[in-house]
Amino acid sequence: MCGICGVVQLNGEPVQAATLDRMNKEIAHRGPDGHGAWIDGPVGLAHRRLAIIDLTETGRQPMRNEDGSVLVTYSGEIYNFRELRAELEATGRHTFHSQSDTEVLVHGYEEWGEESVCKLNGHFAYALWDSRRRRLFLARDRFGTRPLYYFTDGTRFIFGSEVKAILAHPDVPRGVDLAALNEYFTFQNVLTDLTLFKGVRLLPPGCWMSVEAGKAPVLHRYWDYRFDPDPPKMEMGEAAGELQRLFRQAVTRQLMSEVPLGCYLSGGMDSGSITAVARENLGRLCTFTLGFDLSSASGLELGFDERERAEALSNLIKTEHYEMVLHAGDMEQVLPQLIWHVEDLRVGQCYPNYYVARLASKFVKVVLSGAGGDELFGGYPWRYYRGLNAPPDQFQRSYYDFWQRLVSDEDKQRLFRGELQGEMSHHPTFEVFRSVLDGANLPLESAEDRINACLYFELKAFLHGLLVIEDRISFAHGLETRAPFLDNDLVDFALRVPVSLKLDPESLVTEVDEDDVLKSRMRASGGKLVLREAMSMSMPAHVTGRAKQGFSAPDASWFRGESIDYVNSLLRDTRSPIYEFLKPEYVMGRLDEHTSGHINHRLFIWSLLSFEWWLRNFASGDVRN
Repeated sequence: MCGICGVVQLNGEPVQAATLDRMNKEIAHRGPDGHGAWIDGPVGLAHRRLAIIDLTETGRQPMRNEDGSVLVTYSGEIYNFRELRAELEATGRHTFHSQSDTEVLVHGYEEWGEESVCKLNGHFAYALWDSRRRRLFLARDRFGTRPLYYFTDGTRFIFGSEVKAILAHPDVPRGVDLAALNEYFTFQNVLTDLTLFKGVRLLPPGCWMSVEAGKAPVLHRYWDYRFDPDPPKMEMGEAAGELQRLFRQAVTRQLMSEVPLGCYLSGGMDSGSITAVARENLGRLCTFTLGFDLSSASGLELGFDERERAEALSNLIKTEHYEMVLHAGDMEQVLPQLIWHVEDLRVGQCYPNYYVARLASKFVKVVLSGAGGDELFGGYPWRYYRGLNAPPDQFQRSYYDFWQRLVSDEDKQRLFRGELQGEMSHHPTFEVFRSVLDGANLPLESAEDRINACLYFELKAFLHGLLVIEDRISFAHGLETRAPFLDNDLVDFALRVPVSLKLDPESLVTEVDEDDVLKSRMRASGGKLVLREAMSMSMPAHVTGRAKQGFSAPDASWFRGESIDYVNSLLRDTRSPIYEFLKPEYVMGRLDEHTSGHINHRLFIWSLLSFEWWLRNFASGDVRN
């Protein structure tokens, strides 16, 4: 697991070594164990190494095949690389010189061309130079666990694991993409391949791209989530048994490591089940939990601290358990540095995740997380009632209304400065939303189709945003995060499981404001039915039956209490950079609503703070220190 970057000069000019080195240094945090670079005229590839598999020098990158005609710079892990290596060696045409999974990429490309990416079961992003065809080939894993950004102006093509590597190139201009900004303040996410950095795009998950001088880049989707519109008949016991088998196989696959490995452990079923399987295979291992000081919290936030449940689960599984507690001031302390690492603003208030990743990095270099279980098996039942109740012709609009997490279309004229609105009008966010849902390729006639469309949207948009953020906050500390639920075989099975085995219809009748994350806890245990049944084979009933609880700080109270001076100092100052884009009177009005206790605007306030520090970091200088 590492960081990558590179340049192809499409006009034939040579790549400057100093420029490539500067790009690579910008992502040094992703790979503290070494670095490498390769330049051949108009092509340059660079790499930062976080050594996990094959810790010797033979695992260094960029890595090439026998005759040097194929080179790769790669970030990720290929969990089935040993099987692929055996298949390639059996042809008699390939000689391996390392024990690294990286080498499978170059020989796999030699043998299977572009189709080689379809054979990979892993979490990855890589760039491969084919010197015979003078072509750059880039690929990203099915689910989007590892980001890959690029910029091109027709003269050069520049890519990197993080945008800051691209910005280090002197020919990349800086500017704010207003279409992406419109998406962000609608969804607290960017659903297209745009980023807030004008001209910088994100290679979509499940896609590869080829780049050749004199030709337009070619983007090809090789995989997508495909829910079965006519799922096979399954009994709960049969489905749960197969899911348990695939789950144990997935966790075991992802334990491959030559360095210390641990697990995030909340008090919940997903992380607990992963930890239990890992513990069986590895013996005693480290687990990590984050809690919150709730002395000033109120109402629903009093249930946000998971430490007691996590400690009980750690005692049951017998792990070496570590935890830390966050207080209100910890957000403001870390926010400038955090946003520099995050750079591509997405869903969620991620500073707690940043702190728990820092904790884990003190003990291990690899950590397993429960990401993906909720989105695959219906872990947010309060979101799907529109799929159950909305007529087919009203479903998309109804679901869009729910996912306007920050600002509704009706309020955008009040939020954005007038001179920006014309450009934004050419990028209507409802059409963006509908284009994602259309990708599900479901008829939407039945309630099951519509609920599967909800799950598809969450996998493509919500989960993807979480994965992008998780990549940043873990690599900020030289830590690799793996997600066993996002295993090819397990996901393929989950897409075939009928909705009736995932969700209790009684859990789909309550509307919930996403700002009030626990408003319907009594109904929140109605999701993931088959997963609960499968995990009951290794977890006690009081764990598998526990209601879903998100990982969230008590920000609603903190933004009214201990953090109010910090919020006011940034957001009530009309000289703040955000007011080049936003209208102060609208922001002040929402702040007043929140501080008075009338409406919970915690997501909006967090997003304002994030955008403010994004502008200070990337439009007004570097405040990392």
